[in-house]
Amino acid sequence: MISIEFENIPVDKEIKKIILQSVKTALDGKAAEISLIVCDDDFIHTLNRDYRHVDKPTDVLSFPAGEEIDPEENVPYLGDIIISLPRATQQAIEAQHPVNEEIAMLAIHGVLHLRGYDHGTTEEKKEMWGLQEKYLAQMGITMDQFSGDEGE
Repeated sequence: MISIEFENIPVDKEIKKIILQSVKTALDGKAAEISLIVCDDDFIHTLNRDYRHVDKPTDVLSFPAGEEIDPEENVPYLGDIIISLPRATQQAIEAQHPVNEEIAMLAIHGVLHLRGYDHGTTEEKKEMWGLQEKYLAQMGITMDQFSGDEGE
């Protein structure tokens, strides 16, 4: 099951639809439970400060659950993803692509973290960015640059 909630911002059915499609695509046919929250900068800032000790908002956070199995669904509970809609909107403007494409990329990015991928080394980043590109292409989305490329 994929749970999508909106925190401190109005519910947007189109964003909910693109997130659902993105998460399913990034799960690559695997059954799993994921909770996702779309929020404002204040909400994600607090989480970023409290859990990562970075005192500023960010675009996406992932909180892997480990080896948990959802007892009701009997599928792995992968964890939680938090996406800042204002941050995603700003990054989409800067990259000159639609906000829905940025949201799709961030949702896929979050799922990949929950699946155990990271981008701490050049090799890891190449693998993770390759998967992001693959899953976005499956959705008909191509991006010349992923958010975060410029700072890494």
